[in-house]
Amino acid sequence: MIFMRGFTALGFALSLAACGDQSAPTAARIDASLRARLIAEPISPQLGGDTTRVVKSDTSFTFLIENAGPGRMRVFQFGNRLFNTNWVQAPGSVKSFDGLGPLFNRVSCAGCHTFDGRGRPPENTGDTMDSILVRLSIPGAGPHGAPNPHPAYGNQLSDRAIQGVKPEGRALISYEDVPGAYGDGTPYTLRKPLLSFVDLAYGPMDGVMTSLRVAPQMIGMGLLESVPEETLNALADPDDADGDGISGRVNRVWSESAQKMMPGRLGWKANAPTSLDQSVDAALGDIGLTTSIHPRQNCSAPQADCRAAYDQGATEGPEISDAFVEKLVIYVQTLAVPRQRDENSPAVKRGEALFREIGCAACHVPTLKTGPDAVLPELANQTFHPFTDLLLHDMGPGLADGRPDFDATGSEWRTPPLWGLGLVPSVNGHDYLLHDGRARGFAEAILWHDGEGLKAREAFRTLPRQDREAIVAFLASL
Repeated sequence: MIFMRGFTALGFALSLAACGDQSAPTAARIDASLRARLIAEPISPQLGGDTTRVVKSDTSFTFLIENAGPGRMRVFQFGNRLFNTNWVQAPGSVKSFDGLGPLFNRVSCAGCHTFDGRGRPPENTGDTMDSILVRLSIPGAGPHGAPNPHPAYGNQLSDRAIQGVKPEGRALISYEDVPGAYGDGTPYTLRKPLLSFVDLAYGPMDGVMTSLRVAPQMIGMGLLESVPEETLNALADPDDADGDGISGRVNRVWSESAQKMMPGRLGWKANAPTSLDQSVDAALGDIGLTTSIHPRQNCSAPQADCRAAYDQGATEGPEISDAFVEKLVIYVQTLAVPRQRDENSPAVKRGEALFREIGCAACHVPTLKTGPDAVLPELANQTFHPFTDLLLHDMGPGLADGRPDFDATGSEWRTPPLWGLGLVPSVNGHDYLLHDGRARGFAEAILWHDGEGLKAREAFRTLPRQDREAIVAFLASL
């Protein structure tokens, strides 16, 4: 297998321990009683179970899990260093940290995930896209059902390049106002992003499908990765067998590390099965760093300058060693979830009750549980509260990007976890939400819901102002 080229047995265990038998499942059957229990179960302020940290600051997403085992801090700190390293063009003065590009978006993981937090769209049209990127593909499916990359620009627009190589181009975002009104007549205005491209270096983007993606916060990924596949299958209801208007599907995706199809859990469309896969995909796509899992650069056929620059600076072996990848993955898996705040506030309590009452919890399932075979021992047998079912849901035409991603259609998105979102303003200085950052705060994010979220959206829109504010207060406490 490609994965095993030099990668350690421990790394293999980290990526697959929670996954069990990943052979193709039989048709999923909804376990309505399980979903009902997980929706109704009272939440604890310890949103990450025993892993939770009590923090409230501009570094709230940067801490090691509370129940970390002996010796974990040393690996965590080294992983943190790797996450924050600014990689340089090869050859560099320190070989371990060179290999940037030739094409890239940022020079470090932290360049998008500042303080392990959430990215945002540019403030003004024409500003650089520092923590948001554009996924690309053309109609049809690539290998194993993945998106079909554009023949010239690949599967992601690279707006930066090393010296001597042309960046692929720049994306510009502008907005169209979408007016609306609450049930009590109070007006609101949503903003719909409009995407365009300039300075394209390798020809036109004929037939391209695009998807804007902001960088999500990094907390709790090890817990999400450790939810048993049986739970995902039990929560799924692809044919809406219970008739509640909520389906939910598991996205079956290709794992390059394991060389097999697996359930997707991470990413905006649940297109990454493990923290390992997501980390090495981002290393290559965002920074231009090869690994033993992705040993070849992503220069397309028309990009002769990219290939020449890589050949000139290339050295034997991957640009990130297997030992570095292993530590980076452990770091990602052990970033702690902050404790809920203000849980005894009357508004927060009222907001939680309304959140369940109007149907938000049908997709944003409050409680999940890890199994005994978690990716790390500290993450095993945890009851935690991410407010997601990790499934795909059709969110209607308003949020659709029109770009399929494995089994996800152009209007389906993974239910994003809600934990930690109330701390994004203090960590990252903004409150832009949804996959492309279009929503300015929780209320606008809810008002964009359609499709399977339409019923809950309309219930929120027609609530009295005080009740709407209570739901926002609850979400801000997470």
